[in-house]
Amino acid sequence: MSPQSSPPRYTVPGLSTREGGRMIDLLSMRLHSLNDLALTLKHIHWNVTGPHFIAVHEMLDPQTVAVRDMADSAAERISALGGEPRGTAGVLVAERTWDDYSVGRADAIAHLGALDLVYTGIIEDHRKAAAKAASVDPVTEDLLIEHLRSLEQFQWFVRAHLENSAGALSTADAGSEKQAAEAAGPSRTTPAKKTAGTKRAAKKVTTGKRAR
Repeated sequence: MSPQSSPPRYTVPGLSTREGGRMIDLLSMRLHSLNDLALTLKHIHWNVTGPHFIAVHEMLDPQTVAVRDMADSAAERISALGGEPRGTAGVLVAERTWDDYSVGRADAIAHLGALDLVYTGIIEDHRKAAAKAASVDPVTEDLLIEHLRSLEQFQWFVRAHLENSAGALSTADAGSEKQAAEAAGPSRTTPAKKTAGTKRAAKKVTTGKRAR
């Protein structure tokens, strides 16, 4: 779904309004992705349990702050391009193409197994967006590459908890967040509560990597 219905009335020098509109569309979905990730990181921060609680609980707060800064930079770029950054929860739910994070209160390492899949989906879509921006707007491309440096580092922090001495990830064969959580930690995971009255079920992504 494209969040932008028409080109902006003006954009940055050197781009046509049509090109500016393309970048606004691209960044709008990245903004949704980053806002959703920040909420997911906080959800995990509040719901981790077990012997690794404090390590994971405290690891996620700096990631949340950094991701919120990424969302802010994406929103400001949308404004500079002549667009309207929309950051409300209602717009996020209406325009995103993925479901809510699916793990509730659970062992800390189980959460990291599921979070690894979340990061994979976001990083892959950020890379695709950067590639699309490359031929149109190198400034937007540079912004997304800067995000990727941190996102990939954060995923490395997560994967360090999931990797064995042979270099294999415990979640390598997982096809969903729930499967990844079960593969990574004790079987103590409980699904997050479903929220009635939303359109999320119709947008379920069935692959292991959640497109974001």
